[in-house]
Amino acid sequence: MKNFLAISILAILIASCNQRQSDDVSFEVADMEAEMMPITRQTMDAPPASIDPTVTPEVIKKKIIRDGRLGLRVTELEKTKTRIDTLVKANGAYYANESFNNSDWESSFNLKIRIPSVNFEKFISGIEAGEGEVLYKVIDARDVTSQFIDLETRLENKRNYLIRYNDLLKKANSVKDILEIEEKIRVLEEEIDSTTGQLKYLSDLVNYSTLDLTLTKQKDFKYNPEKRAKFSERFKQSISKGWFEFVDFVLFMIKIWPFWIIIAVMVYFWRKFRKARK
Repeated sequence: MKNFLAISILAILIASCNQRQSDDVSFEVADMEAEMMPITRQTMDAPPASIDPTVTPEVIKKKIIRDGRLGLRVTELEKTKTRIDTLVKANGAYYANESFNNSDWESSFNLKIRIPSVNFEKFISGIEAGEGEVLYKVIDARDVTSQFIDLETRLENKRNYLIRYNDLLKKANSVKDILEIEEKIRVLEEEIDSTTGQLKYLSDLVNYSTLDLTLTKQKDFKYNPEKRAKFSERFKQSISKGWFEFVDFVLFMIKIWPFWIIIAVMVYFWRKFRKARK
């Protein structure tokens, strides 16, 4: 009997310890959820508590996205395109899209060029230095420094929370706590992947500028009469089409035979009615 009481007391103490440890893990998860507020720029905009004159403030490098559109009218289209190819290779750029259009009035190349941002102005100056009349020129610049810093801050905080959740997962004993923490880890990992993708996309736009370049060469208008088949060929086609249309008409009339019956019945009764009135 004494042994049974001792074993019971020991089991109660172990269960109490496990419950306390599970409660501690749950409290830590709740505290972390309370801490995980949306990241804003408040920490950046808040003034420092004290300023140390010996500490040099960190200089934030601007993140600028620059894009442009440029149109040229040239007299030697192929020669100008070859010169653009040389500029693209010399400045480490590449064609994101390239198309050629040819009509009775003009020939043109539509080029989408990705250029390293450090060579963007140099590349445009090289184009303008060559042969051709500038039809239009539009350069846009967007400052995305704050957006870049916000994403980096969010990413750093989410990674820190992920480390803490992984530490809590090692301490968890109950299935409920393990499942809850694993769900939090899964959501955090998805958010980290999404934020990382946004940062890569922004970095690509900052590091490589986009230029939509149009090269146009006007042509002297030439009248090109429409080519038509010989009379004998068109005569054969007319006979053939006429026969097929006649066959289709006959088949259509056969196809609606129930309506012919209805019409015949209606005509019969109409004539009978007229005779009765007379």
